[in-house]
Amino acid sequence: MDLTIRKMNLNDLEPLCELLSEPQAMQYLEPPYTKEKTKQFLINSGLPDPPRVYAVDSDSTFIGYVIFHAYDEVSIEIGWVLHPLYWGKGYASQLTELLIEKGAELHKQLVIECVPEQEITKHLALKYGFDYDGRTGGLDVFRLKSR
Repeated sequence: MDLTIRKMNLNDLEPLCELLSEPQAMQYLEPPYTKEKTKQFLINSGLPDPPRVYAVDSDSTFIGYVIFHAYDEVSIEIGWVLHPLYWGKGYASQLTELLIEKGAELHKQLVIECVPEQEITKHLALKYGFDYDGRTGGLDVFRLKSR
C-alpha cells in the first residue's frame, strides 16, 4: 500500500466529484455534493495555500483526501474521507499515523471531530491515543496532545 498525500489540483475535480457525490462516503458528513458544490469545495479547501485538505493517492490513483488544517491556536484538525472502494484495507490507519507524525513535527496538538454515530472514526481516534474531549456543536471531539 503506497499512499501519497499531496496538494490538490484542478485535475482532481472528477475523482473528487465521484467521492463527494457517493452517498455512502458522505453518510456522516453532509448530503452528497453536486459537481458545482464539489468544484467550490476544491477551490475553497483544496487549492488555497495552505490548503485545508490534501489529496490521497494509492499507487497514483486518487482514493480520497485528508483534512489537515488549524483547528485553534494550539491544534490541527485531522481526518480522512476515502472512497468506499478503499474502506477496510488499512488506509485510514496508515493515514492517521502519517498525520500524527506531521503534527508531531509541528509540535501541535491534533484534533479529530466526528458525529457521535461515526464509530469507525471514534475507534481509530482511541486506537491512536486520542482522548475524548467532549462534544462541540454536536460533534465528538478527540484530542491528541503534542509529543
